[in-house]
Amino acid sequence: MRFFDKAMQANGILEKVTMDKSGANKSAIDEINDAMEVQMLIRQVKYLNNIVEQDHRAVKRITKPMLGFKSFHSAKSILTGIELMHMIRKAQLTFAGAEEISFADQFYALA
Repeated sequence: MRFFDKAMQANGILEKVTMDKSGANKSAIDEINDAMEVQMLIRQVKYLNNIVEQDHRAVKRITKPMLGFKSFHSAKSILTGIELMHMIRKAQLTFAGAEEISFADQFYALA
C-alpha cells in the first residue's frame, strides 16, 4: 500500500498497473481501487510484466560489476544517468533539434 501511495503522490492517479501474480500487490491495488471513484486497470499478464522487467536488464548489467553504492545520492545520480542514456537511445527524450545531433551531444546539452 505504501509503495502505491508513494507512486501515486509522485506520478498522479494511475490508469493502468502492470504487475506479476503477487497476491500482496493485487490486494493493495484492490484496496486502493475500492477507495477511488475511477477504477485503475490491473494487468496481471506474465508477458506484459516481462517487458517491464526486461527494460531494466541493461541497468542491472551495468551496475552488477560495481561493488554497491556508498550513498543513496550516488546511486540516484548513476541510475538517473543510465536511464537518461537509454531514453536518448530509444528516442524517448524529445526537444527542439534533437534529431540533428548525436546521442552524446544530447546528453551534454542536458548537463
